[in-house]
Amino acid sequence: MQSLYDKDHELLVWWATEIECASALARLERNGDLPPRSTKAAFERLDALTSSWNEIQPLDPVRSIARRLLRTHDLRAADACQLAAALIASERQPTSLEFVSLDSRLVEAAEREGLLVVEPAGR
Repeated sequence: MQSLYDKDHELLVWWATEIECASALARLERNGDLPPRSTKAAFERLDALTSSWNEIQPLDPVRSIARRLLRTHDLRAADACQLAAALIASERQPTSLEFVSLDSRLVEAAEREGLLVVEPAGR
């Protein structure tokens, strides 16, 4: 992910991305997989990222597309919202937007929807 970010600092994310990242970090901390000092550093890095990225808000068109995506693909609700936000951001030109995710179901759905999926190095 770092190498992708190094190539392009302009991030466009679903409005709940910060919460999802915080959830993942907190889970790693609770499970003992991330020591306190590393957790603190990770949250500081998340704070820095959130101040620089652009967010797609949960407006009616996103909700409408997310509902369709749930019936079309094997996605969880939050993933359907992320994918719907990306489709809205692409302004009906899915190949104009690079889509990055570590979730295989979300990646598969994004590819089926025509988005240009970029995989992190070493994946």
